Amino acid sequence: MRVVMFGFQTWGHRTLQALLESEHDVVTVVTHPRGEGAYEKVWADSVEDLAREAGVPVLIRERADDDELYDALKQAAPDVLVATNWRTWIPPRVFSLPPFGTLNVHDALLPAYAGFSPLIWALLNDEPEVGVTAHLMDDTLDAGPIVLQRAVPVGPSDTTTDLFHKTLELFGPITVDGLAELATGRRDFPPQDRSKASFFHKRAEEDIRIDWTWTAEELSRLVRAQSAPYPQAFCFHKGQRLEIVRARVSEAIYGGTPGRIFYREGDGVAVVAGAEARRGRSKALLIQTVRTEDGVERAAQDYFRTMGGYLTSYPRPA
Repeated sequence: MRVVMFGFQTWGHRTLQALLESEHDVVTVVTHPRGEGAYEKVWADSVEDLAREAGVPVLIRERADDDELYDALKQAAPDVLVATNWRTWIPPRVFSLPPFGTLNVHDALLPAYAGFSPLIWALLNDEPEVGVTAHLMDDTLDAGPIVLQRAVPVGPSDTTTDLFHKTLELFGPITVDGLAELATGRRDFPPQDRSKASFFHKRAEEDIRIDWTWTAEELSRLVRAQSAPYPQAFCFHKGQRLEIVRARVSEAIYGGTPGRIFYREGDGVAVVAGAEARRGRSKALLIQTVRTEDGVERAAQDYFRTMGGYLTSYPRPA
């Protein structure tokens, strides 16, 4: 089939690579301009560069709603559009232009986790598995009929970085296999159960700020979810920003006030966590590695030379 691909970053790059190696003819690529946002610098393999190296015409757009783009797509005469990590709205006149419609590939097990940063949100919510969905695009974002879906388990120590690599391996195969399903002429793909749908916003600074009233289990998942190269979870110590690079749940129960730097356990330092910590029913977040404002990474037991004092969500005097 003649394919036009809309894509961005490593997800789009991997999808385009699979399409170029397939039997399909990629006739045009549409991608976003390179961005300067924190999350746009993560997994930033260039779709534009790959397309140009392959001799495929490239159109650069922030949005897909202008007449010039629409006319170019009509001239390309695609049989199908493929969208992967396209960050803005694609209007109906575009996604319904080709006879086989638009196959959108999203790194979540839809209908849950539509929208942005699905792997991070899924890990935060302690989901047992994550995956990739190939679905037909319709008027509602990430809500069209499901063509194919593939899942991978979430391990007890997996980070978002681990899950990225696991799910990235699915993008190329599910795209090519999804196009094969469309090529059969089948149109009875199952609709998504909208009663199970959830839609998540983009991650921002406030989303990675540590709240010590969260349980140690929740905070441990936050640290794993914000693994490098993603912006890392942070708090404040003596008025200075402190990133938590590596942490886990303590073995012992530590009662007291959330945020209290309390005790050395194993290879870490236990910090009291959880709204119920004062009742002596909560485990602590065992911090193992931190990064200071000057970018220096240190073992927690080297950084916290004495116990006592507090880690806070916002800067305040020591």
